Amino acid sequence: MTIKIYNTLTNRKEEFKSQKEKFVSMYVCGITPYDNMHLGHARAYVVFDIIKRHLLRRGYKVRHIQNFTDVDDKIIKKSQEKNILPSEVVQAYIKDYFDQAKKLNILEADKYPCVTQMIKEIINFIKELVNKGFAYEVNGGVYFSVEKFKDYGKLSKRSLIDLKIAARVDMSSDKRSAFDFVLWKKMKEGEPHEVIWESPWGKGRPGWHIECSVMSSELLGETIDIHGGGQDLIFPHHENEIAQSEARSGKQFVKYWIHNGFVTINKEKMSKSLNNSFSLEGILKKYNSRIVRYYLLTQNYSSPLDFSKEGLESAKNTLRGIDEFYSKLVNSVRESVREITDKDLLILQENFLSFLDDNFNYPKALYCLHKLKKIALKEFLNVSVERLSQLKILFEDFIETSLGIALLKEQSRNLDLQDLLKERKEKRNCKNWVESDRLRKMIYERGYKIVDNKDGSSILVRRT
Repeated sequence: MTIKIYNTLTNRKEEFKSQKEKFVSMYVCGITPYDNMHLGHARAYVVFDIIKRHLLRRGYKVRHIQNFTDVDDKIIKKSQEKNILPSEVVQAYIKDYFDQAKKLNILEADKYPCVTQMIKEIINFIKELVNKGFAYEVNGGVYFSVEKFKDYGKLSKRSLIDLKIAARVDMSSDKRSAFDFVLWKKMKEGEPHEVIWESPWGKGRPGWHIECSVMSSELLGETIDIHGGGQDLIFPHHENEIAQSEARSGKQFVKYWIHNGFVTINKEKMSKSLNNSFSLEGILKKYNSRIVRYYLLTQNYSSPLDFSKEGLESAKNTLRGIDEFYSKLVNSVRESVREITDKDLLILQENFLSFLDDNFNYPKALYCLHKLKKIALKEFLNVSVERLSQLKILFEDFIETSLGIALLKEQSRNLDLQDLLKERKEKRNCKNWVESDRLRKMIYERGYKIVDNKDGSSILVRRT
């Protein structure tokens, strides 16, 4: 078994070798909690959830850290708009993150450090950079001298010459160079005292990039196996993380960089700054979280995923078919066997895992899932209960263990039946009799029949 990962640092697919045998350190950049999660956030954390699940499935122990950037200009602005403390803003949106992540069945990280918990460590980290000549203080602010770090640009493949042409970095009178970035921000007039700390350079707060370097090194060590986030973080955030981390330690900061593609709308990146983002909470009011998770798995993680209602509806119909299939398996198998012994099923299982070994190619892994479903549907009437039991185990292994899509249990299945009944009523009201009959048949196959009342209402009655 060999896992291959596309490494943004080298721009090629590489065999994965962790620093310690069967142990992986993984840091994923978390949210800045100033607003509700949107679908772009959901995609990133579902992607790294799949990666984590597969590493666990292949026998690795994963030490997973995901931060909250709880000190930021956007948080301060939101607190001033609402006339509340920054910490109150942070608490509300951290809660929103956990609420939505739970719905999407995302495994929890080992720790969720916050910037405010590590101010002492951040100050000490900056001190070391100053002492080593990589950073300098001007008027209460501290800046990293980019030109002192010879490998700057190795992740984003940008040279200082390119940066000069692009003029990506705003010039400040305090900086020695336009490319230098802030490590410690001098306090501004009117900023809340809650986000201001004493330092050797005066009152202020950390810059964005230094925060992740400190949190990751404190909790995972100076060299990490996997560091990830969205492609928008490659430059400048991850580039700056590399510069300050390697300048301090003299060691490679990250072995494998993994970046997920954007969620787009009409081919344009979804983001709050472009005012084209959909809150995850709003989407989950219209679509079950299982549907949303399945939808996020329909495109390779590094490619853009263009958001559409049609895509969600397609995922909804596909998942409904999966649920129908699983319901048949459950009704056909009362006692499950403990292991898979059929040679063809073992081959299919290994093919499924091999696709995930190959840069976590879950769209191809989904192909194996649907192939398994097709095989089972052909065999329902002509195979032993033991064979069906093995099919059931393999199906659960694919969809729940590896892909993280919860299968409907009895209670959830009953709730889903009510959704089907509601949808059938809508189709009847629109006089869409073909779709109405299809939904009636689906409900019948789940062991219920529909009784339509004269007043237009309908109820479910269990078939005898």
